[in-house]
Amino acid sequence: MKIGMIGLGKMGSNMVRRLLAAGHQCVVFDLDVDHVAALASEGAEGAATIDDLTRLLPAPRAVWIMVPAGDAVERTVEALAARLEPGDTIIDGGNSYYKDDVRRAEMLKGKGIHYVDVGTSGGTWGLERGYCLMIGGDEAPVRQLEPIFQSLAPGRGDIARTPGREDAGGSAEHGYLHCGRSGAGHFVKMIHNGIEYGLMQAYAEGFDILRGAASDTLPEAYRYTFDGGDIAELWRRGSVIGSWLLDLTAQALTEDAQLDRYAGYVEDSGEGRWTVQAAVEEAVPAEVLTASLYARFRSRQEHTFGEKVLSAMRQQFGGHLEADKKDAS
Repeated sequence: MKIGMIGLGKMGSNMVRRLLAAGHQCVVFDLDVDHVAALASEGAEGAATIDDLTRLLPAPRAVWIMVPAGDAVERTVEALAARLEPGDTIIDGGNSYYKDDVRRAEMLKGKGIHYVDVGTSGGTWGLERGYCLMIGGDEAPVRQLEPIFQSLAPGRGDIARTPGREDAGGSAEHGYLHCGRSGAGHFVKMIHNGIEYGLMQAYAEGFDILRGAASDTLPEAYRYTFDGGDIAELWRRGSVIGSWLLDLTAQALTEDAQLDRYAGYVEDSGEGRWTVQAAVEEAVPAEVLTASLYARFRSRQEHTFGEKVLSAMRQQFGGHLEADKKDAS
């Protein structure tokens, strides 16, 4: 299948590489011409403008957007809407707000253009591991794009099948799922990221308490000095709290036991706020997720070791740099 990709950052570029490796053809565009040239040298077809990109794609066209949520997505969708034709499809694979998806889908529907929202999880490791895809939109364009989803997703791999689901069928165990109509994909991804906030906060607080056990304010009989890297490695093996986030924490602590390279300044990219907002709208209690969001706000005023753990996890899975470190990168 031939598809366009706009936005060649960490994830966009690796998604193109994964698609090329699976035998798909990709036409790529980015404001940074070096990113376009790099992928063109690896087999993609480079486009100098959005006009070029749409011209190089056969009808019905499919264009995947991987640019920051908000104004960048809005401008890109508007630019494509002026150039695409009925039957074409725009896919937003970033972290857009689901209510914006609903509005954009309705706007494009009047032009006969399909809009598919895809919550994409995998970070900088997606090229190797594959991407978990949470998909929203009408069934017809989603079905047409299934070869793309199959190639980007991790597949069943060596993960044991869930008991009782042997005859369930469907694509969920392959790592992608059509979650519902427009906005559903990004809604599920929003909750996914809200849960991620809570999991990360739990690990961060736990490792902070382990570190605090050595405090000279404690009675000597109850004072312990733990190696955080060893504890993380231990918990990776047979523990009920094992996870990929714990794997990344173990890696970060092995690289820098005191996490001195991290200030502990932890950004939030929007989905945590939207998750809490959705909980309020639904009158659903979400104490842990709300507290984890506020912990990120507090991290910008004072930094604990736990916040360094949080920052380290974000850098490990997504390549997220701390705000005060970006200029030095």
